[in-house]
Amino acid sequence: MKTQKRSIRFALAALAVFAAFGAQAADKVTVQMKWVPQAQFAGYYVAAAKGYYKAADLDVTIKPGGPDVSPVQVIAGNQADVIVNWMPDALAAREAGVPLVNIAQIFDKSGLMLTCKKASGVSSPKDFKGKTLGVWFGGNEYPFLNWMSKLGYKPDVDVKVLKQGFNVDPLLQNQAACISTMIYNEYWQVIDAGVKESDLVTFFYEKEGVASLEDGLYVLESKLKDPAFVAKMARFLKATFKGWNDAVKNPEEAAKIVVAADPSGSATLPVQTRQMKNVATLISTAGTPKIGYLEPAAYERTVKVLLAGGSQPVIKKDPGKAAMSHVIWDAAQK
Repeated sequence: MKTQKRSIRFALAALAVFAAFGAQAADKVTVQMKWVPQAQFAGYYVAAAKGYYKAADLDVTIKPGGPDVSPVQVIAGNQADVIVNWMPDALAAREAGVPLVNIAQIFDKSGLMLTCKKASGVSSPKDFKGKTLGVWFGGNEYPFLNWMSKLGYKPDVDVKVLKQGFNVDPLLQNQAACISTMIYNEYWQVIDAGVKESDLVTFFYEKEGVASLEDGLYVLESKLKDPAFVAKMARFLKATFKGWNDAVKNPEEAAKIVVAADPSGSATLPVQTRQMKNVATLISTAGTPKIGYLEPAAYERTVKVLLAGGSQPVIKKDPGKAAMSHVIWDAAQK
């Protein structure tokens, strides 16, 4: 009898240990967003909400960004495993000593543009001279500075640069002839404020030949030497791609998930649905086996754009292939 009781106690203890082990088995991944919860990052929120990360045995923490959050600083301080960032900022950070490597490229098109009021006298880039142009900083200024260099304009000499907050007030209040906007966000804030589309002129960086790659996923180079990290992040990518495929296919559902994920309550369903539909146009690989694949040619184009900054290039040296890796993307295909 005593032997039987001991056996039962042993079995229960073993089950408890197994249960505890099972509860801790999910690998933790922290991903830092570039901005606050919105459809720009819908794929991650959809993957979390629909259980794709959990099914991949991952415990994923999505850290929202904001005006005072630098994804580069977050990962440099080991507060995230992976960050969402624009390639100009990532390559500039790499040159400055934070060895970031692109492991996946979600957006394969740029959504950045300058939006101007026709009444300001701007109808083409040659009209920028002497005008005040709103520009985002904190790493987002690099594509603009490169464009001005290509046009032969010196900031604060030929054009006045207004350090733009993350709003559209400078255009609405006529403090600037043009401001920085994204096709999925700020452009529509201008329209929602009552400005007619017919009263605006827009200049897409993509069409002007100065576009650089935007929302990609970056990790620290040293982590790629760890097989366990590579395997974990491969599962993360696979689940994330599934989330993005769903978001692009069903923008209304994605918008609801994003709104539910916003703790501030400022995200609204109509705005996020519209944003998701515009974001979808920047992910031409959604629903295909190529989603998230960084095309070497696109990477090289961005590097050339960033090097061609005249006296103020974004980067001074070509990082070569060291700043990109398909190792994790390839592993995610298995």
